[in-house]
Amino acid sequence: MRVAVTARPGLPAQGPPGPPARTAQAPRSDQASEASSGSHRARGRSKMLRRPAPEGDSTVLIDMASGTEKGDSYGSTASTSQPDGDQAPAGMVSPAKPRIGVLGFHPPHSDCLKRSSFISTADFVLVWEEDLRLGQQQDSAARDKTDTHRAWRETFLDNLRVAGLQVDQRHVQDEDGAVHYILLSAPWPVLCYYAEDLCLKLPLQELPNQACNWSAGLLRWLGVPNILLQDVPDLPPEYYSCQFKVSKLSRFLGSDNQDTFFTCTHRHQILFEILAKTPYGHEKKGLFGIEQLLAQRVFRAAFPLHEGPFTMPPEGTRVPGLNQRQVLFWHWARWRSWHKYQPLDHVRRYFGEKVALYFAWLGFYTGWLLPAAVVGTLVFLVGCFLLLSDTPTQELCSSADGFEMCPLCPDCPFWTLSSACALVQAGRLFDHGGTVFFSVFMALWAVLLLEYWKRKSATLAYRWGCSDYEDIEERPRPQFAALAPETALNPVTGVEEPYFPKRSRMRRVLAGSVLVLMMVAVVVMCLVSVILYRAVAAMLVSRSDRTLLVAWASRIASLTGSMVNLVLILMLSKAYVALARVLTRWEMHRTQTRFEDAFTLKVFVFQFVTFYSSPIYIAFFKGRFVGYPGSYHTLFGVRNEECAAGGCLIELAQELLVITVGKQITNNVQEILVPKVKGWWQKLRLRSKRRKAGASVAAGQAPWEADYELLPFEGLFDEYLEMVLQFGFVTIFVAACPLAPLFALLNNWVEIRLDARKFVCERRRPVAERAQDVGIWFPILAGITHLAVISNALLLAFSSDFLPRTYYRWTRAGDLRGFLNFTLARAPPAFAAEHNRTCRYQAFRGDDGQYSRTYWNLLAIRLAFVIVFEHVVFSIGRVLDLLVPDIPESVEIKVKREYYLAKQALAENQALFGTNGAKDSRPPASESLGPQPRRPEASQAHPGPPLWGHVGSRGA
Repeated sequence: MRVAVTARPGLPAQGPPGPPARTAQAPRSDQASEASSGSHRARGRSKMLRRPAPEGDSTVLIDMASGTEKGDSYGSTASTSQPDGDQAPAGMVSPAKPRIGVLGFHPPHSDCLKRSSFISTADFVLVWEEDLRLGQQQDSAARDKTDTHRAWRETFLDNLRVAGLQVDQRHVQDEDGAVHYILLSAPWPVLCYYAEDLCLKLPLQELPNQACNWSAGLLRWLGVPNILLQDVPDLPPEYYSCQFKVSKLSRFLGSDNQDTFFTCTHRHQILFEILAKTPYGHEKKGLFGIEQLLAQRVFRAAFPLHEGPFTMPPEGTRVPGLNQRQVLFWHWARWRSWHKYQPLDHVRRYFGEKVALYFAWLGFYTGWLLPAAVVGTLVFLVGCFLLLSDTPTQELCSSADGFEMCPLCPDCPFWTLSSACALVQAGRLFDHGGTVFFSVFMALWAVLLLEYWKRKSATLAYRWGCSDYEDIEERPRPQFAALAPETALNPVTGVEEPYFPKRSRMRRVLAGSVLVLMMVAVVVMCLVSVILYRAVAAMLVSRSDRTLLVAWASRIASLTGSMVNLVLILMLSKAYVALARVLTRWEMHRTQTRFEDAFTLKVFVFQFVTFYSSPIYIAFFKGRFVGYPGSYHTLFGVRNEECAAGGCLIELAQELLVITVGKQITNNVQEILVPKVKGWWQKLRLRSKRRKAGASVAAGQAPWEADYELLPFEGLFDEYLEMVLQFGFVTIFVAACPLAPLFALLNNWVEIRLDARKFVCERRRPVAERAQDVGIWFPILAGITHLAVISNALLLAFSSDFLPRTYYRWTRAGDLRGFLNFTLARAPPAFAAEHNRTCRYQAFRGDDGQYSRTYWNLLAIRLAFVIVFEHVVFSIGRVLDLLVPDIPESVEIKVKREYYLAKQALAENQALFGTNGAKDSRPPASESLGPQPRRPEASQAHPGPPLWGHVGSRGA
C-alpha cells in the first residue's frame, strides 16, 4: 500500500503556494481543453475581488509574512495584481500572504477528528477511484472521457488551491486499481473571510441552556417519576449570536483561540460553499461545483469526516472526553434508548438545524400519536363488544338460505348472504357509532397537533438562532448564482444579488406543471387498469364451484388488486422523482429552501395521487354506479365493481392496511437490510484492496477510509415523505381504520431509533445545514388536515351504515329488527322471469329498479350530515387556532426584549459616533485576509451603526 502526502507538481512541499501551474493535458477533447482553462479564468477575475480598506479599523487577525512572490496570496481565486499587469490602485488592498503550507497551517481543531501531528485537520474529503486494469484496452471514446475527467479534476483541485484551501492526498493502491483520497482543510484567513461572506452567526455571549419539555414539566408537577429523562453529558450552551464581521472579531466569544473559534459544522459549511462554487470549466455551461463532478462520476464521494468512531471504549461512559458521535450513539441511537427523550441540542450541534428539526418533528408527531392510538384502540374494542349484540349481524349469520343474492357477474351463480357472515362481522368492528366520535376526535387532534407544532418550531428556531434565516440570512444557491442572467438588489438586505426574472420562472413552472399533469394522468390510467383487473378477477373467481370462493370473490380480487397497485406505486415513484428533480433545477429557484419546497410539492402531488387514488376510489366511487339486475353499468365492456356484503368500509380498511403496513415493512426492510448489504459490499471491496496492497486491516484504518466505507447521505426528503404520507392515512381515512394511529405509533417508535442509528452509524456525515422550520411540509400537513375533515364526513355519510341504521331506528324499529331486509332490494320481474327465480341485491330501489323514496330521504340526510359535520369541526378548529398562539408568550417577550435592546444600541451608537457611525457600518476589509470581494455600492445605501457587543440574535 502506498500512502503519500502529495504536493501539486511545480509547488514546494512546504511553504506558501503560489498560483498553481497548469499541468493537465486533454488533447482528445474540447471539453478537456475548456476545463483546462478554468483555473486561469478564475484567477482572471481578480479585479472583481477587492474590498475597500476600512477607516479607523486597525484590527490584525493573523501574523502576516511579507509576500516575496508576485501574485502569491492565500487567494479567493484572485491574484494581487491587476490582469493587465498594473499595480492595484489606491483604495485597493494588496495584502501580504499568510504562511500556509501544503502540509499544515493550524493545530488540530478541538472538536474535529484529529489526524497525525504533521498535517492539519481534514475538514472535507474528496474520493475518486482509478481502474488500473483498463490501460490501453479502452477505445477512443472511453480514453477521451477519461482524459476529460482527469482535466476537470486537476482544474478543480487547482482552483481549490487558488481559493486558499490546503489540499493533501492519500492513496490506497493494488495491482487492479487505486482509491485516491483528497483531504481538504481551510486555514484561519479563509475561514474568517468566508464566515463573513456567508453571514455565519457566531456567539457573543453564553447563556444557560433553557431546553424544556412540556411532558417533563407535567410529570414533575404531578410528582410522577419521569422514566423518559436521561442525563446526556456535554450539554450544548445557548448563546446570543450575530453575523460574523472580521473587523469586530474581538467582540466574539472565544475569538482568542483560532483552533476552537470555528466549530466543526462551521468549517464544513465553509468548505462545502467553496466546493459548490469552484469551476472546472465554463460556468455558464454548468461546469462548476462538486455536485456536477459527482454526477459525472469524476469524484466518487465528497463528505465531511465523522468525529471518530461511534463504538464505546471498554470502560463505557465513565471515560472522560467521549466524542460527540459516541455521545449520540449511547444516548440516542441505541435501541435501549427507545423510551428516552431525544437529545435535540446534541443532534443540532453535530448534524445542523435541518436534521435536528426533522427529528424534533418526528418525536413530536410520535408523542401526539399516543393519545390517538389509545382512543382508536378503545373504539376498536367497543366495536368488538357491540358485535356480540348487533341484531342485523345476528340476523344475517342465522339466515341460512333466507336471502338468495343475485349473481355478481353474467356467468356467475346465485349465492346466499349468510356465506358472507365473517365479512359482515369484520365490517362491524369498524362501522359503529364510536367511529363518528373518533372521526371528530382525530380532526380536532390534527388541528391541535399543527398548532402546538408551530409553537414548538418557533421556540426551537429562536433558541437555535434561525428565526430570520429564510428572510434575511439565506444566500442564493451556487447553481442559481452561476446561471442567473442578471443581478438585482435584494429588497430586504439591499445587497446586489443574482436575479432571474419572475415572469420567466413562472413560464417554466407552468411548462413543468404540464409534465406533472401528464404523470398524474399515467397514474390515473394505472388506477383504471387496477379497477379492470379487480372486476375481471372477481368474475373469474365467482365462477368457481366452491361456495366459499364465490362469497369471497370480491375480497380476493380487492386484495390482489391492492398488491398490484403497490407494485405500480413503487415503480412509478422512482421515475417521477428523477423527473421532478430535473424540472425543479430548470425552474431556477433562488435559494435552497425554495428549491427544496418546489421539488417537494411536485413529488408530493404525484405521491398523493399514487398512494391515495385507490383508497379514494374504494371509499367514494366503488359500488356507486353499478346499476341493477338486468341493467348493469359497464366500463370498457366490463361490469362495474360493487361493494362486498360487508360494505366498502371494511374493504377500505383492508386497502389501508395493505398500503400502510406493506409500505412500512418495505421501508423498514430497505432501511435495515439494504444499507447492511450495501455497506458490507463496500467494506468488502475496499478492504480487499487494502489486503492486496499489503496492509493489515487489523492495523487500523485512516478516518477517511472508514468513512468512505459508509453509505452516502441521501437527504431528508424520503424521511419527511414517509411521515407525511403516514399522517394522511392516519387522518384522511381514519373512519375506516381506527387502529391506524396504533400502527403508526409502533412504526414511529422504531423509525426514530432506526433513523438515528442510520445517521450516526451507517451514513457519512452530512454537511450541516440551517433551517427555520420544516419548510413546505407544514402547509402540506395543514392541507391534509382540512382534507381529512371533508373525507371523514363523506365516509361516514356515504360509506358507513351509521346513517341508514339511525334512520331505520327513528322511523321503523328502535331495536333494528328487520334492518337487513330493509337494505335489500328485489330483482325486477323481468330479470326473475329470465332466470326462473328471484334474488336480492343491496340497494334502496323499487321492484322496477328505480330509486325508492327511502333513497332520496337518506340522500338528503347524508348531505345535511356532511355540511353540519364539516362546519362544526372547522368552527371548533378555528376556535382552537385562535386560542393557541403560534408563538409562545415567553418567546415573544424575549424577541421584544432583543428588539428593544437593539433600538437602544442604535440610539447610543448614533449619539456616540455621529456621522462616523455610517463609516463604521460599511463592509470593512481586513488587510490581513487578502483579496476580498467588493461589496456592491447599493449595499452602502442604508448604512447603520454596528450593534456588536450590545445584542444579537439567540442561538444555541
